[in-house]
Amino acid sequence: MKRESMVPLLLILPALVYLVVFIGYPIVGTFQLAFSSPKGWLENFKYVLSSRDFLSAFLNTILLGVVVIPAQFVLAILLALLVNKKWKGYKTILYIIATPLALSDVTAALISYSIFAPNGYLNKILLRLNWIERPLYFFGYLFRSREFLVVILTEIWRATPLVFVILLAGLQSINNEYLEAADVFGFSAWEKFTKITLPLLKPSIVSALLVRTLFAFQIFGVVWLLAGRDITILAGETYYWYVFMNNRNIASTYALIIAILTFIVGWFYIGTIRSKHLEEGVRT
Repeated sequence: MKRESMVPLLLILPALVYLVVFIGYPIVGTFQLAFSSPKGWLENFKYVLSSRDFLSAFLNTILLGVVVIPAQFVLAILLALLVNKKWKGYKTILYIIATPLALSDVTAALISYSIFAPNGYLNKILLRLNWIERPLYFFGYLFRSREFLVVILTEIWRATPLVFVILLAGLQSINNEYLEAADVFGFSAWEKFTKITLPLLKPSIVSALLVRTLFAFQIFGVVWLLAGRDITILAGETYYWYVFMNNRNIASTYALIIAILTFIVGWFYIGTIRSKHLEEGVRT
């Protein structure tokens, strides 16, 4: 083999080593553990799928996604349209919106807890205003609906900037000539948005929804820190079985189920919601 042909291989070698060691090997180990059981190779899946905890975790994970993702998308596209106007001071607003991107799940959860705790900022403000007589409780098994609300608010605040950045980049890539031509033909603001901006923004929308939906199945830190097992989720059950129950086989089974679900969702987005513009480009 010529020396020149070795250069590309050497350049990608670190990435290949990383993929094999830190991604490939754990995936193989997960499969081995998930399908290993003295009672049969599908016994772990039978146990997990038949348990009440799995059904609860699955439904809670889906419910979080169904509530959080549309709310994040609507909020993100409104903020992106606002910032894209580039009015005076828009950069300051841009930095404020993007700030949660620098926060980890743990940090976001702790900030939310400091706000909604019995002695948190929210209760202190409400008590000083004499709007309540005693602190409101948002955490605990008896207040799971309130816990769920806090988790939703935290996730919307924490992850909306990711969707916002993708949509804003898509908006800024749209040629202004299209909008100027629409003004010439007398299009209203709503017609320009629905007939020009939204269709041209579709690739960015698909990318944002794909990324956010895949992350929704992996949500863990915010829910675990704020609610623990009061609100069971798939990633939380994986952690619970691995750390607290010391059962790597069941934990691997949960992890594999999450991987299968994310693969199905990714295939759905890529296969059925792809942009017509991209399809035409492939055909030509």
